[in-house]
Amino acid sequence: MEILLAIVVISAVIFFGALISLGNERQRRAIDHLHEQITLWAMRDLMIKREELARNVKVDSPLGWLNKVASQASGEELGLQVVEVTCEPTILVCHSQSKNHTVYFCTSSPADIRKASRFKHNRLTLQDKRSLLFWNADHGAAYELSILNAGILFDVELPLAWYSLTGIKAESLERLWMYVVG
Repeated sequence: MEILLAIVVISAVIFFGALISLGNERQRRAIDHLHEQITLWAMRDLMIKREELARNVKVDSPLGWLNKVASQASGEELGLQVVEVTCEPTILVCHSQSKNHTVYFCTSSPADIRKASRFKHNRLTLQDKRSLLFWNADHGAAYELSILNAGILFDVELPLAWYSLTGIKAESLERLWMYVVG
């Protein structure tokens, strides 16, 4: 009789443990589904807000906008002044008043610059020491500016500011690289 009672108790404990485990799994799936729905809602809400903001985007002060996004990316106030614009590749050369650095803005990534610097150049390019082709990671820092670190409307504002500062239209700019040398 005691053995029968022990078997019934053990069976009941195993049965209730299985029921609790199934209930926990069902609850976990419901929470995961809820998390997925909240994430989708937040993304759609952000997209709606972004679309509303993107319709009215204008960059009144391109240099002020560039200072703001460059400061956000680098973590320090740069106080930029435009020095010159070079072509092929398009490079916006600025001088930082507060840090006494030269800051290059370019649509080419550091990997592209390294590839370009490996090719032979003519004497004019070699004499131009301001060329970004001479940028080296040992002598400066590179920052990628994008929606992630420069604001939710960065990819909408960038073509407007880039055209105002360089005179070159660029419709599909989503990233800009900032090279700080000095």
